[in-house]
Amino acid sequence: MPENDKRIYIFDTTLRDGEQSPGVSLNIEEKLEIAHQLARLKVDVIEAGFPIASPGDFEAVKAIAREVEGPVIAGLARINDRDIDRAWEALQYAKKARIHVFIATSDIHLKHKLRMTREEVLEAVRKGVARAKSYCSDIEFSPEDASRSDMDFMCQVLAAAVEAGATVLNIPDTVGYATPEEFGRRIAEIREKVPGIDKVKISVHCHNDLGLAVANSLAAISNGALQVEGAINGIGERAGNTALEELIMALHTRRDFYGYKTGISIGEIYRTSKLVSRLTGMPVQYNKAIVGKNAFVHEAGIHQDGVLKERTTYEIMNPEMIGSFQNNIYLGKHSGRHALKQRLEQLGFNLGEKELDTAFKRFKELADRKKEITDRDLEAIVEHEIKHIPEKFVLESIHISTGNKVVPTATIGIRIGDTLKEEAACGEGPIDAAFKAIDKATGIPVCLKSYSLDAVTGGKDAVGEVTAKIEYDGQLFIGRGISTDVLEASARAYLSAVNKVVYEKGEEVLGNVAVNS
Repeated sequence: MPENDKRIYIFDTTLRDGEQSPGVSLNIEEKLEIAHQLARLKVDVIEAGFPIASPGDFEAVKAIAREVEGPVIAGLARINDRDIDRAWEALQYAKKARIHVFIATSDIHLKHKLRMTREEVLEAVRKGVARAKSYCSDIEFSPEDASRSDMDFMCQVLAAAVEAGATVLNIPDTVGYATPEEFGRRIAEIREKVPGIDKVKISVHCHNDLGLAVANSLAAISNGALQVEGAINGIGERAGNTALEELIMALHTRRDFYGYKTGISIGEIYRTSKLVSRLTGMPVQYNKAIVGKNAFVHEAGIHQDGVLKERTTYEIMNPEMIGSFQNNIYLGKHSGRHALKQRLEQLGFNLGEKELDTAFKRFKELADRKKEITDRDLEAIVEHEIKHIPEKFVLESIHISTGNKVVPTATIGIRIGDTLKEEAACGEGPIDAAFKAIDKATGIPVCLKSYSLDAVTGGKDAVGEVTAKIEYDGQLFIGRGISTDVLEASARAYLSAVNKVVYEKGEEVLGNVAVNS
């Protein structure tokens, strides 16, 4: 690439490496929703998945290739015929497709994982890249575990990939071993030693095992890398990937130092972060840079005084730049549908009429319990109550009897089609009792794997946000629910996950439900 190209390309792997985070399982609709939001964020490349990994991954990549326009759509493949053919089978529908092939180059991987010689790896790269090139023009090659690979051998492999037709060379710090200084030097040395390197983009994919993923990526940029791979909120294997929102805002805020720009629509960063957190069930830590709850909150009196006098005394970024509106507006039970719609649009939610009807109904229900509805409440309503998964089971009522000297008992009313079914159950606690009553009502044998509760807003009438992960037939399903009543929020979250089971597995799972719907 020419030296005066001052643009950094953003390669998003949230849907591939990000989904490999322990406990994360996204269905096709959820992946599509994230992919469409990534397109609004204007990332350059979306790595939609690993098509050979499973039928579900294949169908998700194919759906994204068909439906999502704007970014390049990439699919990952090991450097063998079967993987590459399967990747193209899914990617062929994309207007802009990229096959991303990889093979390990470190001696430890060659000896213990691949059981291949260096000569065999070189030959596999030549054949694999050429095969991928026969399908499409845009080919990315990655030497896995690059940061622990012998430099001379890795440069041989990279040269072979360029000669076979690779257009992007991605240098992964697969196990998060590198430090910024040495990783930057490695990129500089690659630029010096690999023939034809000026004809391709150098990319980097850094993991965060030592907390250095963003720093390593920035060091690589300073030494000539033009593409950075990462995930929203930094999710991914083990300690995760380069957090794209941090990388993007570092380049934006310190353009005076780095001299590079991106094509990112930074006003979509906050919404993208929230969406990924919601759908993956992975909460963002409060002190997370850029998108954390406390990222723009000032507690110390000196800081508060300074910000009130001049924001830039203690803020190097304006939260509104990333789409995070810190101001609260007064919306209460007397507010109308038009006022709600206007505020939702200001927050970036453009709802259809039916979706707005649903949001308005939940808004009114919540307003009867709270004096003031904040922006965070509105975000929670839209994100948790505007359903994309059909509801086979609808929560109609919940009654809990509990105390320190009584056995917790829950009575749950669930509507299944036109029929209302009520069940009661006892449990170790009120939430356990509610979940057992739901199990009886639905007749679907699921196992609760994890449960988390967070307060969306502050105060004694705070909205509780519950995430429940359940397992059915070896697959994880994530449900979410909100309410000022944490028991109701818990029941909604659990039932949301059960509805996903029905949606994903089909209605044959309803064999034990004693009603027709």
